[in-house]
Amino acid sequence: MRTRSQKQLPTAIAGFAVASLLCGGGATAARAESPVIAINRAAGATPVTRQALRGGISVLMGSGGNITVLDGADGKFMVDAGIAVSRKKIETVLAEIGPKPLKYLVNTHWHWDHTDGNAWAHADGATIIALPATRQRMSTTTRVDDWDYTFPPFPAAGLPTALVTSSKTMRFDGETIRIRPYVVSHTDGDLSVYFAKADVLSTGDTFWNGVYPFIDYSVGGGIDGMIRAASANLAMATNRTIVIPGHGPVGNKADLVAFRDMLVTIRKSISEMKQRGMTVDQLVAAKPTASFDAKWGRFVIGPDFFARLVYRGIPTKRPRRHTHDARF
Repeated sequence: MRTRSQKQLPTAIAGFAVASLLCGGGATAARAESPVIAINRAAGATPVTRQALRGGISVLMGSGGNITVLDGADGKFMVDAGIAVSRKKIETVLAEIGPKPLKYLVNTHWHWDHTDGNAWAHADGATIIALPATRQRMSTTTRVDDWDYTFPPFPAAGLPTALVTSSKTMRFDGETIRIRPYVVSHTDGDLSVYFAKADVLSTGDTFWNGVYPFIDYSVGGGIDGMIRAASANLAMATNRTIVIPGHGPVGNKADLVAFRDMLVTIRKSISEMKQRGMTVDQLVAAKPTASFDAKWGRFVIGPDFFARLVYRGIPTKRPRRHTHDARF
């Protein structure tokens, strides 16, 4: 399956461009407001669009992270719920897809741009599935310094109630749905959803197609985990697999390879600079991501911000301790 060119990025990216300048330097950059507020405002002004894929599966774009919907005789099975301000727009598109009610919602991780719609999805009849770590983050106050925002606990109606602790297989509308946890990567509670019959993989934010990803260090995420998750996605994909990223256009295995290779290459470059003793500000000034920026640096996570995120996740090598033989 051919993917859209970078000049045809979906409305979700166009709508969130307002936040990109706010996120360029990470937590150290001066901001007039949190990018969370800017992204919420953009979601309120952005239309929700639908792209039909195959096997009764569609992707909805325009409200935070991408939303996957399987529609059939058994009802609707949804992956992620976007931002609550988009409720009416999402419900309108769901009704256009078909009249059957929403039965299940999977949260790929806890971030609000994927879970803020949980409460209305539950009110519409959805059982919400997630990892225990996702429910834990949503149940407590969580500060994300990189977004300059403190998230209060989610309302009880929006919390996941069907918790998975390992791989889970479900049958729904003739489809075999495999829900699989990742290692700690983007957050400490990421999972994928694979629709086996349709060969469609929904990755959440372990894959951002054509744009630099956010890594949530506030809950234990890291660049090395992101690389391991990217490799796990590749292991699940065939040359036929349609891949729905957390952000960016629908992709395929070649896009997964490009994303993994970008992460590996930038990590290697930044690691070498950090081991030479560069401070994070010196590293950002050196533009270690420059060769990737034209393709990957045009979304919410700007090149400088991404360089800081990668730098943070690389340990500094300690000098070797030399032992001296006291014998003569």
